[in-house]
Amino acid sequence: MERLRVLVTRRWPEEVERALADRFDVTLNETDEPLSQQRLAAAMDEFDILCPTVFDRIDADVIGGGDRVRLIANYGVGFDHIDLEAARAKNIAVTNTPGVLTDATADIAMTLLLMAARRAGEGERELRSGRWDGWRPTHLIGSALRGKVLGLVGFGRIGIATAMRAKHGFGMKIAYYARREADADIAAGLDAEFHPELSSLLAASDFVSLHVPGGEDTAGLIDAEAISAMKASAYLINTARGGVIDHEALADALSTGRIAGAGLDVYPQEPQIPAALLGLENVVLLPHLGSANSETRIAMGMKALANAEAFARGEALPDLIA
Repeated sequence: MERLRVLVTRRWPEEVERALADRFDVTLNETDEPLSQQRLAAAMDEFDILCPTVFDRIDADVIGGGDRVRLIANYGVGFDHIDLEAARAKNIAVTNTPGVLTDATADIAMTLLLMAARRAGEGERELRSGRWDGWRPTHLIGSALRGKVLGLVGFGRIGIATAMRAKHGFGMKIAYYARREADADIAAGLDAEFHPELSSLLAASDFVSLHVPGGEDTAGLIDAEAISAMKASAYLINTARGGVIDHEALADALSTGRIAGAGLDVYPQEPQIPAALLGLENVVLLPHLGSANSETRIAMGMKALANAEAFARGEALPDLIA
């Protein structure tokens, strides 16, 4: 029986690429260069399964490029880069890779929190440039974590995993804002305080960490008004989606001392970084490292593979989102 044709838009871990090649007629992106919108659109008429990443923009024009693709098996949990309505209109299934990124992303949230609080990025830049002239009592004073309030915007799996690290590892107090209160046992185990209003959480928090999905509902959620509700001594951490923050408003707040600092791993138009942030010392900027450990990246690929295999067998897709 003829094997289904699969296009993988970027390089995946070797173990996953080998597993895909064992089961499908796979075309790999050997150069690992981003594919153009025109190439992606043409692929819709050449392949049975498209395996994009969160970097690929699978919009209506791409989806309308052909009628052969029947499954978009996304490598990543976020899917705001895929036009789900256009996919539904053409009866194309869309899957993602939930559950396997939780610990890795929570680790990066804490990395950013620690780096921002302890001014680690500033310190490394000073040292590498040869500007460090020795220890002194008032040099690069940051913030302690113990006893400080970590306010989580969104309290799903990653938010809860971040809260566990902060509470049990660093002695922080936990508060959260979400559409509904968390399970009573989870909230009790973290002694987590629920805030039904975002402004209330922002005002109460020493550190604010974002853990909400992308999309129209959360676009610009942290705007100038929201930032104005934060403490002047507060730090903002984002490992969710770049579009959740108004970066011009954030840059203004950071440059004027309206808030103490920030740590970002995601941006609205990656790989471009908002220019207003690049010259600021009090923001830590990471290149979308949330899932970047080998175990997680392999697990993500295996999730995508499992969805492709289920599709090939005509079975229910384990991670169907549309």
